[in-house]
Order: sequence, then C-alpha cells, then structure tokens
Amino acid sequence: MNSQTNRPRIAITGIGLVSSLGQSTQENWQNVLAGQSGIRTVTQCDISNIPAKIAGEIDTFSTEGIIPPKDLKKCDRFIQIGWVAAHEALTQAGLIEAETGKILEELQNRTGVILGSGIGGLTEIQKGCKTLSERGVGRLSPFFIPSILINMLGGQVSMAYGIKGANMAPVSACATGTHSIGDAMHLIHNGTHDVIVAGGSEACICELAIGGFAAARALSTSYNDTPEKASRPFDKGRDGFVMGEGAGVLILERWEHAVARKANIIAELAGFGQTGDAYHMTSPLEGGEGAQRAMEQALADASLTGTDVGYVNAHATSTPPGDIAECKAIKAVCGDAVPVSSTKSMTGHMLGATGAVEAAFAVLALRDQIAPPTINVENQDPACDLDVIPNQARKLNLNVSVSNTFGFGGTNACLVFKKA
Repeated sequence: MNSQTNRPRIAITGIGLVSSLGQSTQENWQNVLAGQSGIRTVTQCDISNIPAKIAGEIDTFSTEGIIPPKDLKKCDRFIQIGWVAAHEALTQAGLIEAETGKILEELQNRTGVILGSGIGGLTEIQKGCKTLSERGVGRLSPFFIPSILINMLGGQVSMAYGIKGANMAPVSACATGTHSIGDAMHLIHNGTHDVIVAGGSEACICELAIGGFAAARALSTSYNDTPEKASRPFDKGRDGFVMGEGAGVLILERWEHAVARKANIIAELAGFGQTGDAYHMTSPLEGGEGAQRAMEQALADASLTGTDVGYVNAHATSTPPGDIAECKAIKAVCGDAVPVSSTKSMTGHMLGATGAVEAAFAVLALRDQIAPPTINVENQDPACDLDVIPNQARKLNLNVSVSNTFGFGGTNACLVFKKA
C-alpha cells in the first residue's frame, strides 16, 4: 500500500478532447456513450496501393479563434489538434483570463505543460521529403523543423497561454498520453507545481504511417467496405487495429489549490503505475504480466486493491494477442466480473493520444456514473472472457475507474481515478 500519506491529492478540473467523434469533450462523450463509430474511409492521403483503407479520421476540425492564422503554417496537424484540446481544457478549468487570453499571472510560474506524441509530425516529414526530392533543399520551409518536433506542442501551448513551469514531452509510443499524466502527477506531488496541462496528441494519417503499419501487418484490412465494423476489440473477428487521430488533455491541479479558487473538480487522480515487458518490440507478454504489474502498481499507489475497481477502460486495440494478454492481466488484478470496455472500437487507435483520451473517458464515467460500451462485439472471443459491456453503455455505481495503456517496446502504464 502507498505510504506517502502527506502527498497532495490531485484534482481533475478540465478536459479537452478532439477525435473522429467530435471537437469537444461533450460531443466526444455523447457519441461514445451512443456507440457511434468514428471510423471511415481515408480521405487525407492516397491509400490506393495500401491494403488498409480506413481510419478514425477527423472530418470536421476548426482552429478558428484559438490558433492565430499566422501560426498555422508553423504547426503540424498533431500540434494544431493538441492545441485546440488544451484550449478547451484550460477554458473548462476556468484558468484563462478573458482580457489577456492567458492564464492568471500569479499562476504562470507554478503551472506546467506536459504534452507528448508517439510519432509527432510525420505528415510534415513526408511532405518535406517530397519537397526535397522534387524541388530541392532551397524550397524547404524555415518552419519545417519546428513544425515536426514533438515538444513543440507543449511549446506552442506554453507560449499561447503564458505557462512558465515545466515544459516536457514524453515519447513512449501508445503509452505517451498516460505517461504524460503520470509525470504531471509526480511534479505536483513533489511540490514544485500547482497546475499541469497534461496529455497527448497524434495525427499521422498519411501514406508513410498507414503504409508502415500495414507492412507490419498490424492494421485491420478485412472491413474496408464496412469501416464502422473494423475496430472490434474482444470479438473473434478482429484482425488488427484501426489507425485514429486525436488529442486528449487533462488539467491536473493540487486539490487545495482547486478548492481555494472554487474550481469544479471532476474527479481525483489517485494512482499511477508503469512497467516494462523486456520481451518484444511489438507483442505483449502472452500472460499479460507486464500489464498486470502496472495495474497493481497504480492501485497500490492509490492505496486501493483490484476489488475496489468498478470500471476499466481497456487498452484493447482489436489485435488478437494484445486483447487476450490484457484480459488475463485484468482478471488477475480485478477478477472476472469487473466491467471493461474499449472505446477504441469507436475512435480507432490514436497512438500517443490514446492514453489521454481514454483517461478522460474513465474520468467522465465517474462523473456521470455510466460506462461506455465496446461496439462490434458480435461473437466474443472465449479467450477474452470478461464483461466487456457489449454494444450498449451501462449505468454503474462507480467510485474507482482505471485506464490502461500499453505500447510498442513493451511499455505499460496505468492510471487510477476516484470519484470526486
């Protein structure tokens, strides 16, 4: 059990979400509870020679009133999406002054930003390589390098809102967003910060990314004609993950600080765990031991046990081995009766953003006492013998929720949230 009894509690006071399900927290949450799929045929790039032709592509996205037009050419799409999500989270938390458009001056030095990405500006890299090949080095944009750097998401948000504390960008593949939130938790615990803008963003729907994952045989290819059916975690018909794009940002705040300024506390971040498999580049340990240890570590950090958990937002990407390994881990920690769902069945897999987006869903489940479904469960895999909340959201009496995230390289991370 956790012995750090004097460490500050951490409140969640703001959420920002952008995904194929919408450009706001409310729109994303409504659509995920309704079981709405955001998977569609790719339009952003030429996929004619790639076997995977679908993705969780954002079809409506606006930066108007948030990102100055002069800055758009300096930002890859992942920066733009993450910036918009950060703006919503900061606004929801009541941290932006109307007159200046920045956070309160007295908060700036003790507010940080930790926003990561698994891949970063791959779309701009692909464009830059084409420009170099076809037009020469002299035609490269002077903003090419700043536009692709993963840490420039946090850099742009820091400059836009006057955030002068820590400015970092974790990179841990698909666990990036979760690690960002965990790192933010530690900074508040050590007393150097009162507020952290934390999360992740990803937008690499381009030939290079889709072609690369397709070459690794990681993507679903059997449902190109029925995109909404393609992402099907826990179902026997799953054949790989579906690429998605999006961003998730949480405002973490020292509890007493949030109370003092009368902020709306949505939930409490209570625990964080992180482990490594030391096993394989892309596949998890078959028994899910690495995931299990991350969950156990996060629950111990929160002074809780698996029996306290009322809902798990699973990493479950719709890959045959990954879903089974995670189910084994969840059963080992929480038993086989705990309600579990994979919202990737609707959003697709947003890589470095997915942990933060799904953490937000775990928080919103606590707030509204309802868990989103796993859609496309038509013939549940007997090896995934958990209560996967098939096809329809479910009202629950929730006090504790968990969000799991795992990534290439054998990285595992877990967050535990408590009802406010």
